[in-house]
Amino acid sequence: MSTAPAAVPGRTPRRIGPFEVPAIGLGCMNLSHAYGVPPTPEAAERLLLTALEEGVTHFDTAALYGFGANEELVGRVLAGHRDRIVLASKCGMTGVDGRRVIDGRPESIRRTADEALARLRTDVIDLYYLHRLDRAVPVEESVGAMAELVKAGKVHALGLSEASSQTLRRAHAVHPIAALQNEYSLWSRNPEQGTLAAARELGVALVAFSPLARGFLTSAPPDLGGLPTGDIRRGMPRFDDRHYPANLALQRELEQIAEDAGLTLAQLALAWVVSRGPHVVAIPGTRSVTHLRENLSTVNVEVPGEVLDAAGRVLNAATVHGARYNEATLAEIDTERCGRAG
Repeated sequence: MSTAPAAVPGRTPRRIGPFEVPAIGLGCMNLSHAYGVPPTPEAAERLLLTALEEGVTHFDTAALYGFGANEELVGRVLAGHRDRIVLASKCGMTGVDGRRVIDGRPESIRRTADEALARLRTDVIDLYYLHRLDRAVPVEESVGAMAELVKAGKVHALGLSEASSQTLRRAHAVHPIAALQNEYSLWSRNPEQGTLAAARELGVALVAFSPLARGFLTSAPPDLGGLPTGDIRRGMPRFDDRHYPANLALQRELEQIAEDAGLTLAQLALAWVVSRGPHVVAIPGTRSVTHLRENLSTVNVEVPGEVLDAAGRVLNAATVHGARYNEATLAEIDTERCGRAG
């Protein structure tokens, strides 16, 4: 018997704190950060404006992305449309002297927020996340500083990123948390270890980043030899020579399931994520207008529960090969792990 719904209720708006958003938004990171050479400013602007035209209202950025460049891009392009969008950004992890630094101290959070407001060309950020838990600073102190931003009118709602269910509950006791942003996809099932249920219980949206598994769950998965210098996938075990061939075999099985159902693999993968609960929102990123439209079309596609179940049986925490991050990065992350899959 199918455990998934008969169809994906993608047309139904979903709540993030006081806001209603479509089930699929836009992660803006790869327009400035992490995946090799960024697109030209003109191409990035075209992508953002097309997303707006296609009905995207939820745009997600962070101080870390491009060490401020992504916030500047989003602010420059979307400031004139501010009343049409839910604007999300993040603090607690920034670039300092060319290095990524996790810093959840209250004074750093206050400074980062003011810098973000300037770059985003806005008076208030709708959803402000603690990007990473700083293990040297109690989460209560970091969230307490963020709560002061709400009181000051600089932020509307608060979120956490890559946090565990225990940390979510601690933070929620200090100030209501509107969203928990964790990696969630067919091959990254960490939220199923506790945060998916805890978020539902507390009325928190689970915002799924990398729902397409960093391009793996598409019809054109990354070519290892073609990954540019600096691409973060070069340091991820799932993409290395030991594990990637076995994962590609699973990808081909999924592509056949999608084709038999009249879907693209990206549509199947996104449909699976947003079917996990009415409190789940996906924020895939892309540099391609064609892929953007493909992703957004998922909300209009009905996917039988047995198709979603079949996809989940092929790729899951038990079948994926390799951890999602290397050990040094996993040590920085507060989310629950999925056995050998990290």
